[in-house]
Amino acid sequence: MEHIYRIKYQSNLYELPYEVVSSRRRTCAISISPEGKITLRMPLGSSEKDIRRLLSEKQHWIITHWLEAKEQAARRPVSDLTDTQRAALEKRYIEAAREYFPKRAAYFLPLTGGHFSRISIRDQKTRWGSCSAKGTLSFNWRLMLAPPAVLDYVVVHELCHLTHMDHSPAFWALVKSVCPDYRTHRKWLKDHGQELIL
Repeated sequence: MEHIYRIKYQSNLYELPYEVVSSRRRTCAISISPEGKITLRMPLGSSEKDIRRLLSEKQHWIITHWLEAKEQAARRPVSDLTDTQRAALEKRYIEAAREYFPKRAAYFLPLTGGHFSRISIRDQKTRWGSCSAKGTLSFNWRLMLAPPAVLDYVVVHELCHLTHMDHSPAFWALVKSVCPDYRTHRKWLKDHGQELIL
């Protein structure tokens, strides 16, 4: 069931639709999709008062991230491809990614250290890459649409997780030693990642 949260921000009144999902979790969480959909995840038995308190406490975070999602959505290019054309192109990009990512990983591995078991190519909505505890590296094929330096940053990022399975200072120091401009590439993904569509 969709609800409406009215919030005043910088002299403007916004009506934000949100959904409440109850589960056996112990804590509350808020997520905002790339399309601006707000989801509140609440422990079972949470009252309307609990929901209102969460919205009130997190209202600045909610409105700023919601506006950011809306701005990024407005910047997304409008495709004139048919579904058949898009599917065919995606297939070709995925095939290219399966060949390209292992080559880039092999190139950077001597610089980052560690060992990976395999590489998986995925189509994820919010993640560009991941590294499992078993050493499986996963990459979003849409990175093939990004500048090569940005793609390389994500490869280095995940390879560094083979040595540091966290985002500790030691992890970022290793990333920087291989990719000195990683902050620039990370910001590019944050600003333009939603534009990587066909």
